[in-house]
Amino acid sequence: MTADIDRPAGWKNMDDFAAGIDTNRLPVTDVLAGTSLGLTFDDGTTAALSFESAHGVSVDGGASDWYEAIAVREDLFFVNQTHASRPRESTVTVLHTSTGRALRIVSTIAEERTPGEPQVSQTFTPGTIDGHEVKGEAPAPTRDLIGRRALYRYSPNHLYEHVYLSSERYAWQCLVGEQRGHGDVDMASTWKIAEDVYVFTFREFLIPVAATWLYDWAALRSVGTFLGISGAGEINNSPGGAHILPLGDVVYPTDGEPV
Repeated sequence: MTADIDRPAGWKNMDDFAAGIDTNRLPVTDVLAGTSLGLTFDDGTTAALSFESAHGVSVDGGASDWYEAIAVREDLFFVNQTHASRPRESTVTVLHTSTGRALRIVSTIAEERTPGEPQVSQTFTPGTIDGHEVKGEAPAPTRDLIGRRALYRYSPNHLYEHVYLSSERYAWQCLVGEQRGHGDVDMASTWKIAEDVYVFTFREFLIPVAATWLYDWAALRSVGTFLGISGAGEINNSPGGAHILPLGDVVYPTDGEPV
């Protein structure tokens, strides 16, 4: 069972709200099945991905692991991968084929909870797609979302509000769903992939869960995945996706901007 340390009474576990939160998610595609590609990352590492089927991928010739791919745009893919040999870890790779750019996000559940820290950590590594012309700006941390406020409609039974407070934190509250009335401020990171395209991630304090989202702000859609521990102590990788309804922006004075 997950620990209730520091949790308000009635606080929900990941599995309590996950069912149906992928109702408005874009569909999974099999367009990568039968293809291979190489990635070269800025930290000097490389990865050779062989998509053996619609849900099987081999990395560097290793054993096949589960994956799913979503075409957010014709040239933009969200690839979510689990690892049989490392069950507490998952990898999302964003592929932007028209620019030859990629971003790898690795989420890892710590064995033990550290007080005052999210139990799930995340690392971000930009890179390029081998054999593609590389152009445009590399994926990088951005402040573009700071001050924005929006609703996220994941299903008729899941409606959340997000307020992007700073480069490190965001606030959320549940308006419709199992978590109605609950809200918090959690750690967050935002990376810009292209104009109106962002990777947004969060890491919760009160339960062991983190999420990785790809936002298409032009189409007002999000696709993503949660990695965390259920109330029964099981490791879950759960899909999500929403329609985005912008509520407005806050513009801060230059001498009082958030971090």
